[in-house]
Amino acid sequence: MGIYLNPGADLFLEARRSKIYVDKTAMLFELSAVLGTQQKYVCVSRPRRFGKSMAANMICAYYDHTVADEVFAGLAVARGEEFPRGRGACDVLRLNMQEFLSETESMAEFLSLLKDSLLWDLLKEYPDYDYLRRDNLRRVMDTVYAQTQRPFVIVIDEWDCIFREYPHDTEAQRRYLDFLRDWLKDKAYIGLAYMTGILPIKKYGTHSALNMFTEYSMEDPGAYARYVGFTEEETRALCEAYGMDFEECRAWYDGYAFPYPEAGHIYSPKSVVEAMLRQRFGSYWNQTETYEALKIYIDLNEGGLRDAIVRMMAGGREKIDTTTFSNDMTTFHSADDVMTLLVHLGYLGYDLDREEVFIPNNEVLREYVTATKHGEEWSIISRTLQASDALLDAVLAGDEEKTAAAVAQAHLETSHIQYNDENALSYTLSLAFYSARRFYNVVRELPAGKGFADLVFLPRPRHAEKPALVVELKWDKGAMAAIRQIKEKGYAGALADYAGEILLVGISYDRRTRRHEARIERLVRPAPRGLEESVPSVDNNSKA
Repeated sequence: MGIYLNPGADLFLEARRSKIYVDKTAMLFELSAVLGTQQKYVCVSRPRRFGKSMAANMICAYYDHTVADEVFAGLAVARGEEFPRGRGACDVLRLNMQEFLSETESMAEFLSLLKDSLLWDLLKEYPDYDYLRRDNLRRVMDTVYAQTQRPFVIVIDEWDCIFREYPHDTEAQRRYLDFLRDWLKDKAYIGLAYMTGILPIKKYGTHSALNMFTEYSMEDPGAYARYVGFTEEETRALCEAYGMDFEECRAWYDGYAFPYPEAGHIYSPKSVVEAMLRQRFGSYWNQTETYEALKIYIDLNEGGLRDAIVRMMAGGREKIDTTTFSNDMTTFHSADDVMTLLVHLGYLGYDLDREEVFIPNNEVLREYVTATKHGEEWSIISRTLQASDALLDAVLAGDEEKTAAAVAQAHLETSHIQYNDENALSYTLSLAFYSARRFYNVVRELPAGKGFADLVFLPRPRHAEKPALVVELKWDKGAMAAIRQIKEKGYAGALADYAGEILLVGISYDRRTRRHEARIERLVRPAPRGLEESVPSVDNNSKA
């Protein structure tokens, strides 16, 4: 057992001993299927807080020939008749590139320390072989493999830290990528090369120096989708075990969904764990990423990015092209490039089928709210959000005059958003109702009766004392026309199983007079089922 060579199972066992451990060892079936094949190069990129290092520790323990089978007793990977291929049959090299980077001041020094550290462990473990050159990492590994016939499993954590620490040093980046290619590509001693980080593999123009790797990212995690974070089933089980409200958890941390049946909705793991242990739902994002990091990128305002961010804060989606992204944090040619980076950082969810991005959940939305609190360019949004409490209070109180005034103020503040139809009005209202997200799931265009209700606010079980809101918007037709449409088309029927008060809210804008009008009616209807059963779940990847 060395520092880098066959590091053992201590870090993996530490995770297993923790108060909350979610078994992700089924991931090893996927990796063992490509062990020793031409698909043995795997790069998995994830945002911070999504369990990258924990997965790396698990992989190391599994393939390390010094680790006993008992380490995996009772876990998913050990429930079949036999372990998947490679269990305890390899020499493992475990590297955290950030550690080497923090101890050096240049790429030359970095690469020298890296190679010397690996050679130190290898030659200490296998001192008696006949080496042609004991100072050449590739030749030493060739010799060890020829003698032991144990393939190497290379596990590299924080593989992309070079591009974050040396964002403008293209020569340092090139030397690093060339080293990885020469060390790993087409080498018989490699049984599996697994890299994990935040960014996908860096390109040279349109070409990648590491084109032997298959990439699994937040754009398309493929077979590894259910290992991105906690699945809905895993999250629900934790909520039951810790006596926490699952619907509240869903609103806070859900939103990363992928078009793979075995994955479904994926929850931010670090945040879920913190919420369970602290017994409180809240924002735990800033423990690893600060709002300043987000603010740097959205302040760039590449190609109208700011307007796109505002629309997404209001619950909308944006169509993007991810193919032009240069896989770094400095090269941006369009708003699409910035938004693609935000997908990889976890600040945006990505719908692979529709090629659309969106803000995934309330926790991340709070980061945007914080990032837009300061700076003149965001002041109009900040004022709208600050006034959202007054709008919600006016609606709940049935005060039509104050509701209309609050909507008019929101329109004034967000007038830079194109505001010439009901769809634009709905974005303004969604943003103005920001405060409602503390208590409600907000659904735009909810299928109901003979059409779609513009906005529906469904109180989560934890806030069952609040009324549901059905909001209909009208352009040049008057607020009463909106109320009539709710009734005539049976929009409230979408809440037929909802037990409690419903507010019908009609809001209109008269283009000629530039006046807003509001009408509010109350509807109380008993239902056969309780509220906790009746509140529909919100699919963050449904049409926004």
